[in-house]
Parts: sequence; C-alpha cells; structure tokens
Amino acid sequence: MTRKDVRSSARLSVAPMMDWTDRHCRYFHRLMSREALLYTEMVTAPALVRGGALHLLDYSAEEHPVAVQLGGSDPAELAKATKACVERGYDEVNLNVGCPSDRVQSGTFGAVLMTRPALVADCVSAMKDAAQGTEITVKCRIGVDDQEPRDVLPDFLDKIRAAGVSRVTIHARKAWLQGLSPKENRDVPPLDYPLVHRMKREFADMHISINGGITSLEAARAQLDAGIDGVMIGRAAYHEPARILLAADAALFGAPPSARSAHDIARAMLPYIERHLASGGRLHDITRHMLGLFSGRPGARAWRRVLSEGAAKRDAGPALLLDALAQVPEEGPVQTEAT
Repeated sequence: MTRKDVRSSARLSVAPMMDWTDRHCRYFHRLMSREALLYTEMVTAPALVRGGALHLLDYSAEEHPVAVQLGGSDPAELAKATKACVERGYDEVNLNVGCPSDRVQSGTFGAVLMTRPALVADCVSAMKDAAQGTEITVKCRIGVDDQEPRDVLPDFLDKIRAAGVSRVTIHARKAWLQGLSPKENRDVPPLDYPLVHRMKREFADMHISINGGITSLEAARAQLDAGIDGVMIGRAAYHEPARILLAADAALFGAPPSARSAHDIARAMLPYIERHLASGGRLHDITRHMLGLFSGRPGARAWRRVLSEGAAKRDAGPALLLDALAQVPEEGPVQTEAT
C-alpha cells in the first residue's frame, strides 16, 4: 500500500468516531469495502507518550488502508506519537482539529485549535519531520464559536499548507465550544457546503475531503461531481454499514459490484470472532458494531435483539451470532445506489 493508494482511497473514508471505530469495527468494515480509507478513534498523544498506552495502536493487517487520528497540541509530543504510529505501519497520521468535547478542550486540542492556526502549523510541521514519508493530514471544522468561517478557514488552510499539509478533511459546520454538547455539535450548527467547495477552488493544489451530514452514496457522488476530492461519512456508515460500504467500491471507485451479501459478511466475521474469544475477549466487543448490518431489512429488529441480549454473557460465542443470523431472511448482494 503506497501513499498514492491511500490518497486514492480517501475518495471515501469512514470518520474517526470515539468508542465506535475501534479495531473490531474497522475489521468488520474492511470486509465490506476493499477501497475505503478507515480511521481509528482519536488517540491522544499524551496517552501514547506519557502514558505508554501503545496498545491503543494495535490493529489487524487486514485493515489497510488505515489511518490513525492523533489528538494533542504539543509539537514535540505529537512528533513522538507520530513516530510510534509510523513504526506500527499506519498509512496516514491525522491531527484532530475538530472535536468539540469538554475533554479535548481541557487538553487544548481538538476544535479549540481552530483559534490557534500557528500552533497547528507548528504541530503538523513537527509531525511531518517525524513521519518518515508517511502523510500527515488534518481534520478540522470551518470555525468555532463567533469566528467568521469565510475569514478564518482560508487563513487556517494557508498556514497548514505552508507547514507541509496537502490533504485535509473539513467538517462543514462550526463547532460551538460553549453551549452545545458534542452530539449537538454534529447536528445543530448549519452545514456550509458551498464554503468547502470554495476552499477547493481557492486551494486547488490541496486534496480536500468534506464531512458532515452526508448519509448516502448518492450524496457522496454529488460532492465528488462538484469537484471535492473525497467524502468522509460517519454515523451512516456505522449504523447502516451494508447500505454504505457494501456498495461503495462499485459506486465510487469503479470496482465490479460486490458479490457478497450482508449474510456473507456476518459469516465472514466468525473466524475473527473465534480468535478474539480464544484470546480472552467477549463476543459483545465485536458484535456491538454489527447491530446495524441489516438495518431496514425484515428481521433486523430480531437480529439486534438476539445480539444485544446475549452477546455480553460470559459464555456467548459464534453460535449466538448464527442464531441472530437465522432471524433475517437471506437476500442477495447489496445493490449500489449510485451510478
């Protein structure tokens, strides 16, 4: 997997989502799309460098292309964290400049860094020096609080581009650091897609992906047709993975339609589940990410009920997954929704 391949895969990516896009989720998602770029949950640089929590970087080789997202605001610490990520073979290292939660604000990173673009530039410059050729990217908002996005976003992009960043994902909403919860920050601030499109025109040499409010491959295709380089989908890819990911390679990457059905994906998870259980893990660690596999299909509610009620039990194993699967009538491969 070359860096060129990673950039190509960024045509569609699954957003980093705390408590959701862990290694089990990413393995599951990779079974549905060979092409899409997958992101880890945000991992803080202090946890890696000061806390020694290097286990947070564990992943399966099958997940490639996979990017790690770091949180932090100290250039030297981010450089050390980047080195650790590169040594573990991640295809990209991304800096979080978009998360609005209180926890990241108290650590002076995430969306609050939109107010300190010079510091972000210092951070990504240090990360780039430590990256040994692995691409350093940024995920940001269009602004925070009372900032005027039309003014601050071009300045922000100009500074990180000068520091060596050539690929950025822009969540097309402001973040309100006071008065809105992280959940509300994903829905309440209005989307400004035209501003992101304008940034692509003004920063034509940068690879710009758009994020926020995109819930279908048809909507993703519309963004790509409008000139955006890539689309990042979050909650829709998590809650309805078959609808988004099983059709993505054919719809957005020009690959032949997938011959796999959602049932095939569930069965393909069984060897992975068996390995996880043999290492002392619980079934729920994995199946909690699979609840939406049959979303919108007959039997989906029974599938979720069987897994939700039984997977956390100590003796739960592959048989429970097969019991849940039996609740859903078999269908053929998922058809692409975008042509």
